[in-house]
Amino acid sequence: MIYYSATGNVHTLATTLAEGARKAGADVRLRKVAELAPPQAIASNQQWAQHAESTREMAEASIDDLLWADAVLLGTPTRYGTMASQLKQFIDTTGPAWQQGLLADKVYGAFGSAATAHGGHESTLLSLHTIFYHWGGIIVPPGYTDLVQFQVGTPYGTTHLDGKGEPGELTLESGRYQAQRVVETAAALRAGRSR
Repeated sequence: MIYYSATGNVHTLATTLAEGARKAGADVRLRKVAELAPPQAIASNQQWAQHAESTREMAEASIDDLLWADAVLLGTPTRYGTMASQLKQFIDTTGPAWQQGLLADKVYGAFGSAATAHGGHESTLLSLHTIFYHWGGIIVPPGYTDLVQFQVGTPYGTTHLDGKGEPGELTLESGRYQAQRVVETAAALRAGRSR
């Protein structure tokens, strides 16, 4: 589970997806990516400053985390309809691992948030899916395979509407379901490959 979160909503989603993955039997590494914003920008938003302080000791993502995992979920807030630059910067460091084929054949999924209903929820998740295509990954979205997905409205991945405050229980349940689906698919692939 690798994510970027400014004010904490994507962090809440990430911890909830990690909970769902653990419940499905996975060993989970929960990692944030490095913050790139200057301190004055962070200090200008009370929620951003509080979240930065509360997660200061949290481990930052490394390429080793991607190599270790059979399944990876990436999360980000929406920035102009695509992923945040902090997550993109981390992704941009994966070139050597990608060139060696070390990111291929893993199971991937995406989750995120946006400030408005039509502010780029789906395009942000699809921007992450594009990365997975380049890596040679196996994308496992939640799809419309569970009743909760019909209620939250996106088959591409769990997403939260920031304008409504913190993620509610329905969104969190969607995240748990998505993580479970990713873990179960990765386990089935591993079992099939070991035959």
